[in-house]
Amino acid sequence: MTVGGRTGRDASGEEWIEAAADDRWLRPSAGDSRREPRWGHPDGMQLGLHPLSGPRGLLRIYTPYLDQPRERLLNFIAVEPIPAGTIERGYSELERSRLDDVPGLRMWSVDDPDDERPRTPDAPARGVVSVDADGVERLTVHIGVERFANGAHVRVTAVFRADRPHEVSVAASVRSDSAPLGACVLSATMGNWARLRRLELADGAVTAAELWPEYRDVHFADHASFPVDRLARDAGSVSVSAVTDEMEPVAATYAPGTKEHWHYVGRRGVQTWIADDPDSALVVQVNGRHTYWMSDHPIPGGIAFENFELVEPFRDGRAFTFRVEPMDAR
Repeated sequence: MTVGGRTGRDASGEEWIEAAADDRWLRPSAGDSRREPRWGHPDGMQLGLHPLSGPRGLLRIYTPYLDQPRERLLNFIAVEPIPAGTIERGYSELERSRLDDVPGLRMWSVDDPDDERPRTPDAPARGVVSVDADGVERLTVHIGVERFANGAHVRVTAVFRADRPHEVSVAASVRSDSAPLGACVLSATMGNWARLRRLELADGAVTAAELWPEYRDVHFADHASFPVDRLARDAGSVSVSAVTDEMEPVAATYAPGTKEHWHYVGRRGVQTWIADDPDSALVVQVNGRHTYWMSDHPIPGGIAFENFELVEPFRDGRAFTFRVEPMDAR
């Protein structure tokens, strides 16, 4: 028997039971039917997996409090491990699966972090609810990721805090058979949808137009990196935010032929990465695009950031926090 949740459809149109509010948390429904892999705060930040809309091999970040429809995601988080002694990343959404020979590595959810068996995404774990030493309730979801072609084998742990409804922490941990890692980048990969153009550093903002004033190609502009001493500090943590430079992104005029899914909806949000106890080698990186992904349609207003990430020497289980606050709340 299935408990809770409305009937909905996944990205392919197949029917399943939608995640539903269970006391404080939004979680997959209980039961044996096909269920939506989605977790988080009922009215706050939420995380989802394929087959929710979008490419496989990516975490989905939803922010309904920005007045966005339930199915509209704000950003993706990709898993990009770098083996020790190399500089080449694995790309969770671009590799072809060796489990079922389709694009994008398979991801699934479990409640036991030591359970490495691949699962189907439509039979998700519900997540584990606990209370920490400070009396704060948390929801923890462990996400299995199939092995990368470069030998990296990791899982990602996502943790929501009851007292912080607009953020989630994400941490990568290696499996026992993984190649040693130099880093594992958890990259927010779709800044172009919100048209993020201002990177807010401790010593002032840097804009995409300043970084790549002449770039007009259809590929990615090169990464720009900024060291940890240029990030804002608060006690033992550092943070960096990316924002749009548009007052009303919903009013943008798009080039003819731009697909509807690139049209921004909802209120503006401030997207922020936070790192506690940062390594001295930590950097924030951004790259940019002049056109939307897999198209030659220019982004309204010019080049914008696409990937927005913190890069740090690998520490097993090291968590980074991704926060999105309404821009008008600042």
